Amino acid sequence: MGGFESIISYHDGVLKILNVQMGFVNLDLPHTIMIVVGLAFIFMAIKKEWEPYELLPIGAGMILANLPLTGLATLPAPGQADGTAGVLGIILKYGLYTWTILPQFIFFGIGALTDFSPLIANPRAFLLGAAAQIGIYCAFLGALAVGIFVPEWGFNLKEACSIGIIGGADGPTTIYTTGLLAPDIMGITATAAYSYMAMVAFIQPPIIKLLTSKAERATYMKPTLRPVSRAERVMFPVMAMLVIILLIPKSAPLVGFLLLGNLFRESGVVERLSHTAQNELINIITILLMLGIGASMPAERVMEPRTLLVLFLGLAAFSFGTAGGVLFGKIMAKFSKDPFNPMLGAAGVSAVPMSARIVHNMGQEANKRNFLLMHAMGPNVAGVIGSAVAGGYFLGLFIDF
Repeated sequence: MGGFESIISYHDGVLKILNVQMGFVNLDLPHTIMIVVGLAFIFMAIKKEWEPYELLPIGAGMILANLPLTGLATLPAPGQADGTAGVLGIILKYGLYTWTILPQFIFFGIGALTDFSPLIANPRAFLLGAAAQIGIYCAFLGALAVGIFVPEWGFNLKEACSIGIIGGADGPTTIYTTGLLAPDIMGITATAAYSYMAMVAFIQPPIIKLLTSKAERATYMKPTLRPVSRAERVMFPVMAMLVIILLIPKSAPLVGFLLLGNLFRESGVVERLSHTAQNELINIITILLMLGIGASMPAERVMEPRTLLVLFLGLAAFSFGTAGGVLFGKIMAKFSKDPFNPMLGAAGVSAVPMSARIVHNMGQEANKRNFLLMHAMGPNVAGVIGSAVAGGYFLGLFIDF
């Protein structure tokens, strides 16, 4: 019997080891659901080509963070050796939560990639970019209203600011603002922002058609804008940086880096640095940032009713932003001396260049002579600045850097 009992004891010990070590044994339903969501993101990135540079690494980070027993998303803890933290946890803590440097460098790369000439040629586009930010404030008020009607699901002021910024359709601004104000909901706000950016082709056209007639959408505008000189392109980031940051100082980490990157591009004297910002730097930061976003969505944080509310409020914010831009475009069309297509207002959200392409394509559907892309790029890049300014305004309410 002694030998038989030894075998049984050994067998039980092996089972206990397997139960502790095997991920399959420790995989529960909430984490399984999040893994499936991550796979869906990867599918949309590869099969549908919806924002693949964002959705694919976000989906991969989501999967890695929800696989049991890996420790990849374990945050560095005070007083513990760095070896106890996971690589995704290190990205989260130092890239997004504590230092928030990754979104700032993303803005630097975006600035180096962006041509502000359409905005410089038509400064009125600033008004459309500002009008499209109304979605931010609608979602902000909506998030606060939730607490009135459903107190147990309510959001505090910092969370409401973070949810509202989704309406700018600007992922880096959403990440930066939420990382400083409400890091617990950063994963879902950032994912909502990038998801709605990916689905802009489905969200914006019905809203534009609802608010405009076919005759308005067919409004013909000359396809070219006035030439913009090199001096104008160089002076724009310098002057815009000074004016905006003096007005909203807390926008400096985003607006400052955006316009600094653009200055590198337009100066013409630091081509290697500009090329690095447009390629190697932004590619590396994108990998780290998107993996971090995915890793910030473990099941225990996401599987709660408030998550669905954040997704709904984010969709409402994006929709109201589109509507606000179009309605203001209709006002501008009435007072404009030259023909003005009100659809341009829909490009005021900072989903660059997707919103501009939507406006252009819908303009050509209504009138084959229309070529609205350059006109739409003006409010589109203005929206990037507008959402960063809105984020800086929210941060100024709470953060003392």
